[in-house]
Amino acid sequence: MNPMSRRTMLAATAAGGALTASTTLAQGAGQGDVPQPIRGNTGGTDPGPRNAAADRDNPDLLAPPPTDAGDIPNLKWPFSLSHNRLQDGGWARQVTVRELPVSKAMAGVDMRLNPGGIRELHWHKADEWSLMLNGSARITCIDENGRNFIADVKQGDLWYFSSGLPHSIQALQDGCEFLLVFDDGDFSEDNTFLISQWFAHLPKPVLAKNFNEPESAFANIPQKQLYIFAAPVPPSLQADTVADPNGPVPNPFVFRMMDMQPVKCPGGSVRIVDSQVFKASARIAAAFVEIEPGGMRELHWHPLADEWQYYISGRARMTVFASGNNSRTFDYQAGDVGYVPRAMGHYIENTGDAPVRYLEMFVAPRYTDVSLAQWLALIPPELVKQHLHLSDTVIGRLQKQKQLVVGSSQSATSPPAQPG
Repeated sequence: MNPMSRRTMLAATAAGGALTASTTLAQGAGQGDVPQPIRGNTGGTDPGPRNAAADRDNPDLLAPPPTDAGDIPNLKWPFSLSHNRLQDGGWARQVTVRELPVSKAMAGVDMRLNPGGIRELHWHKADEWSLMLNGSARITCIDENGRNFIADVKQGDLWYFSSGLPHSIQALQDGCEFLLVFDDGDFSEDNTFLISQWFAHLPKPVLAKNFNEPESAFANIPQKQLYIFAAPVPPSLQADTVADPNGPVPNPFVFRMMDMQPVKCPGGSVRIVDSQVFKASARIAAAFVEIEPGGMRELHWHPLADEWQYYISGRARMTVFASGNNSRTFDYQAGDVGYVPRAMGHYIENTGDAPVRYLEMFVAPRYTDVSLAQWLALIPPELVKQHLHLSDTVIGRLQKQKQLVVGSSQSATSPPAQPG
C-alpha cells in the first residue's frame, strides 16, 4: 500500500460536524481527501471540527501504527509554528526548550537576511554551528588571541564559532537564509551579547577612557539594540579584508560541506562532519543525510548524545523506541525539527516521492552510532536465532558493515556503506 492510500484509508463522507440541531459547519470542503483516525478495524471517523491540514501532515499521529505504545513525549516542532521576529534587515525564529521541551541539549534558529542585512556584532555563551540553506553571506570573527577571520559562505557551507567569540553575519547581493544550532536547549536568540546594547549601557566617560577619544565621539551611538538591520551590500571580500598582525586562526571557522565526498549507501548518501574533518567544530558533530524515495536510514541508535534533527526537503517518518513498552511514530517535512534522546532506537523512512534531506546534530566532538543489523551480524548466529527465531538464511545475510541508508529492495549482495 502506498503512503497516500495508507494515510487516507477512509475519506470523509460527511464533512460537516453538528453544532446544534439546526446548524452545521463543513469540514475539509474543497481540500480533497480528508484522512481519518482509522487503522484496520480500529478507530473511527472524525466529522470535525478539526484541522485537516495538520492531520494530513501528521498521519502517524492521527492513526498511529499498532506497534506504537506507552508514553513518549513530543519529538517534533515545525519552525512555522515558532514566533517570527521581523526586523528591518530580515527575520529570525527559533526552537528551544520553550517550543520543544524534550530538546534540552540543543536549540536552533532559522534566520533570513535581506541583501546587505546584518546580524549585528555579538557573542553568546553557547557554541554556534550553522548551515547556509540558500544565498550567501560574509562572516567575521576573532579568536581570544586576536586572530581575525573574514570569509564568504554560500549554500551548503558550514561555520562554527565557539562560545564567547565575537562575530557577525552580513548577507551578500542575493540575501541568505541559514540554520543556526546551539549546544544548549535553553539558548535564546533574544538574549545574546549585542555590541549596540553594551555601548548603550556604558557611561560615556568610560567609553572615552577606553578608546582614548573625547566623549563627543560617542554622541550618536544607538540607544537600543540593532539585532538584524538593513545596510548596503558589502564590497568584495578582498576590499573588506583587514590585515591582522597576530596571524591567521589555526583552524578555519568555515567548512565547505558539499565539496566533501559523501558515503554512498544502497538507499542514499551521508556526509559526516565532526572535529575529525572540521577542526573548529570542537563540540558539535553532524551528519547530512540524503534518503532516496523508498529508502530508510537504517535502524540504529546514538550511544553518546541526544540527536537534534532538521528536515531540509522531502517527507519522512520516524518511530522512536524508548525501551520497555514505549514506542511512538512522527511524520516530518521541510522546516521541521525532530529530536531523539540518547540511546533510543529509531529509523527515518522516506514516505514521499522526492529525496529526503535532513541533518543529524549532536553535542559531541565525534559522530557515533550503533547499527542494529551490524550488531546482529557480529555476534554468534545461534545467539541471534535463539532471541529472534530468524532463519539461518536471514541471519547469513546480515551485513557486517553499516549500511547507514538502506534501499527499498535491499538485497543480500548490496555493497556495504563504509563511512570514512
